[in-house]
Amino acid sequence: MKLTPEHEEMRRTIKRFIAEEINPYMDEWEEAEIFPAHEVFGKMGKLGLLGLNKPVEFGGMGLDHSFAAVLAETLGDVNGAAVPMAIGVQTDMATPALAERASDALRREFLAPAISGEMVACLGVSEVGSGSDVASIKTTARRDGDDYIINGGKMWTTNGTQADFCVVLANTSDGPAHKNKSLIVVPMKTPGVSVAKKLRKIGMNSSDTAQLYFDEVRVPQRYRIGEEGMGFIYQMEQFQIERLWGALNAGGMLPRVIDDTIDYARQRKAFGKSILDNQWVYFKLAELKTEVESLRALTWRGVEMVVNGENATEVASMAKLKAGRLMREVPDGCLQFWGGMGYVWESSVSRAFRDGRLTSIGGGADEVMLQIISKYMGIFPRSE
Repeated sequence: MKLTPEHEEMRRTIKRFIAEEINPYMDEWEEAEIFPAHEVFGKMGKLGLLGLNKPVEFGGMGLDHSFAAVLAETLGDVNGAAVPMAIGVQTDMATPALAERASDALRREFLAPAISGEMVACLGVSEVGSGSDVASIKTTARRDGDDYIINGGKMWTTNGTQADFCVVLANTSDGPAHKNKSLIVVPMKTPGVSVAKKLRKIGMNSSDTAQLYFDEVRVPQRYRIGEEGMGFIYQMEQFQIERLWGALNAGGMLPRVIDDTIDYARQRKAFGKSILDNQWVYFKLAELKTEVESLRALTWRGVEMVVNGENATEVASMAKLKAGRLMREVPDGCLQFWGGMGYVWESSVSRAFRDGRLTSIGGGADEVMLQIISKYMGIFPRSE
């Protein structure tokens, strides 16, 4: 889709923010295995970057999804994928249903401070035994008067150790798996909520990832987002936006990996000439760049569909699948041209290699994307 001067002006603002407020600290945050989410989000909130497509009455900018897409893509300028992912959880994973389906009172209490950056959000969907198979979650929320009592746990929760609230998917009845779930906002300081541990990962080091427990956690039923029993549907809608976010961010990050590799390979000499002057090297880089541009075209088609109110599930799944593959293929291929320096922890290509592996897992594994696509093609076998 065609971007306007307003899109490009916003992109310049984001690039300036990254250069001044994120990239100078990325090495420090990676080493610490956490970044100051409230500080970074607070600064972003003042620039209006956390609510670009959120309702104006709750502090958002009221723009269409293409502006949020520019943010996701431009965050590829960050020297690591962890902080962008944490931002994406705040803007495009934990809050879409809150913005579109929640009551005005709930949006005033939680969406408005998430947009301003005063509150950090996390999303509680995956569990130890339920990753991509969302329908099989075990966390429950039983009615007790005007409240819900929540029991269970969530796993791989980005922002989980710093979050002020978690949007939790829980079973609120014993009905069919796709009709018995609800999304409920749970303030993290509620009695019974505990961070069991902060998880160490092979990449995405500067984003905190938590395992959460809920033990007889009491929250008012008014903290439910939308209708009871519609949580699975709302979460599938959120996944569509989340998967496009992942593909957009990959499309912004991967050109930087290629450019860094070109710079390094041009300077590195072997057998009397630059590594870049070998046909295999420059042909391979040309091929990788072509793949990345194909991903970007597919992803922006999905963005245009969302802007036009069309169902982008199939295209978003395709883009997510392709992004996951390229987030493995591009850093791996580029790392080879760095030689021994590519295997050094501090090099930018090794960070991309570590961080990129998550894309094929988080937000629905590659195999789930293939299931969705094959269903839209009409070739997925019907259940017996």
